[in-house]
Amino acid sequence: MDSEKETVLETIAKAQAGNQMAFSRLLDLYWPEVYHFQLKRTQNENDAEDITIQTFSKAFDRIGSYDPNYGFNTWLISISKNLHIDMVRKRKRNVLESSDSSQSEAVSRILDESPTAEDRIIIEQNLKTLLRYLKELKPAYRKVIDLRYFREMSYAQIAETLGEPIGNVKVKLLRAKKLLAGLISSHPERS
Repeated sequence: MDSEKETVLETIAKAQAGNQMAFSRLLDLYWPEVYHFQLKRTQNENDAEDITIQTFSKAFDRIGSYDPNYGFNTWLISISKNLHIDMVRKRKRNVLESSDSSQSEAVSRILDESPTAEDRIIIEQNLKTLLRYLKELKPAYRKVIDLRYFREMSYAQIAETLGEPIGNVKVKLLRAKKLLAGLISSHPERS
């Protein structure tokens, strides 16, 4: 157990240093726990998924503030709880978010990352087979894959198109790529 905790702390340290594979590993490790926590709270798959995406986006943006004296999952759940409370308050007030021009300027300055292992798997598939797999994804995931790979939009353009923060787009795209790569890996006979 101690060696497992050390491994997680090492992964967190790598993520704090900007290692994208470490972010991916943390997402894989903690996604189910945060998602199921929110699913119990919201009783709605879409809300649970949206809040989970926002949780990881916020956590990855602020990973430097993580205190290793507490469990990483505890930190994530705490962020997730606050996001759920915010969502409930916003719905009660029925207030629409306004877009901030300085935020859209900052978004347009952000550079895209180089292709990951999931990117390479997706690129290697033939189009017809890939489209069959895409149909198995939820619409929100199909949309980000379409915008990124078929319309060749940058993260900033996707964020602007979807009206979402760029962090949410990155996490949603990461999750979509992982789900798609998993579908492709689990059904090699279709390739």
